[in-house]
Amino acid sequence: MLSELLVQLSQALSQARIPYMIIGGQAVMLYGERRLTKDIELTIGMDVDEDSVKLIGALAGKLGIKILPQDPLSFARKTMALPGIHQKSKIRVDFIFSNSIFEQQALRRRRAKRLKNRKVFFASVEDVIILKIIAGRPRDLEDMRRIMIKQGKLDYAYLKKWLMKFSSALNADYWKTFQSLLWV
Repeated sequence: MLSELLVQLSQALSQARIPYMIIGGQAVMLYGERRLTKDIELTIGMDVDEDSVKLIGALAGKLGIKILPQDPLSFARKTMALPGIHQKSKIRVDFIFSNSIFEQQALRRRRAKRLKNRKVFFASVEDVIILKIIAGRPRDLEDMRRIMIKQGKLDYAYLKKWLMKFSSALNADYWKTFQSLLWV
């Protein structure tokens, strides 16, 4: 059911001409290793405004996804996300609105993969790594380490550029964290 829902979401977003990419656990399974995850996180190339929230709500509704917040617009403005639940499968689906320069570039770098003979867009391996390092939870760092082991060749210049920018903006040392995980 999970792969069917991914394909349905992909088709609906593509038909609506909304750029998107799958991130989170589904992307980790693509680039790293299989693990149990029953949710879908999508970054969508839209700002949070009344029209975009209504459009995503309508699109979700057609796919049997119930948007969870009582006031979707207020929730999306506060969190940049719109969570929903697929009624039939109980799979959680999070639509994450993107407006940062990083997210815009990540959407341009997304990778098409075939799923059930359909094209589905996933964040690039480097962008998944960046998102995992910034999240910084032990599970995220372990995911990132396993992705790096499996993938091998990465665009280190791109990783360094964005990890240094986030380090400066968020007063952290993400590049050092990344480097430390290279040798574990």
